[in-house]
Amino acid sequence: MHRLRASILATGLMLTAPLFAQTLAPERVLNDVNVLADSCTQASDSRQALDSAALTRALSSPERDVTDFLRDETRKPVQTLEFLALERGMRVLDLYAAGGYYTVVLSQAVGESGCVFAQNTQRGRAFIEDRQAITQGEALDTKIRTANLNNVTQLIAPTTSLDIAPESLDFILLTLTLHDYANPNPQRARELLTMLYSLLKAGGILGISDHVGDEGNDNHALHRMPEQQAIALALEAGFEVTSSDLLRVHSDDHSRSVFDPRLARITDRFLLRLLKPAR
Repeated sequence: MHRLRASILATGLMLTAPLFAQTLAPERVLNDVNVLADSCTQASDSRQALDSAALTRALSSPERDVTDFLRDETRKPVQTLEFLALERGMRVLDLYAAGGYYTVVLSQAVGESGCVFAQNTQRGRAFIEDRQAITQGEALDTKIRTANLNNVTQLIAPTTSLDIAPESLDFILLTLTLHDYANPNPQRARELLTMLYSLLKAGGILGISDHVGDEGNDNHALHRMPEQQAIALALEAGFEVTSSDLLRVHSDDHSRSVFDPRLARITDRFLLRLLKPAR
């Protein structure tokens, strides 16, 4: 098994290294609400159950970014999307897509009849991608080009001005980010969730995962948050909440920063499915 994994990783490095050496211009960056709507006219018209087997095969491709393979063990992407009830054909927002780990997963999951908006800010695109000597924007651009993700549209805008019509999305994914809103000012997190609630159709889903923190710790410095705080904020925004232990890692020391090298990026994470009630 170790030899097989090493072979896969080595193959991925050979395939992706030349591409990572390039500096790519942002592709398909659209900020006008009418253009965004037109770019995803087919989504939601032919929704089907998630094909987990096909998604697993797609994520095993040697053309996939090697650093994304390294994240799979902790993030469990197929099982996560099964729990969150993502369907093929959905119209999806990957909020703060960063280097595009989940953008690729979501693109494969929703298929040609669905679409994904990969949102970043200009500042976020300039951040250095984890474990790499390129920016998050360059990493995302490369993945979109390499995998020919024709159902992905990049949206470069602040979360406060996304230019997405109200009640037009089926699914939103927010990973490892809510703590950045909640820790400095819980009201900002509350406003974010309320805004995302407004973008979802009735019956739409917001998936949230984040690093688990304990009450009483300096979670701002640790980049964590208590699961109950996230649940309380979601309920205040009007969502129905279901939780999962899928991403829990009980060996994690909640008193350490998530960037502590002793944790090796393997942190205890909560996973929530937030449902906007049908009328």
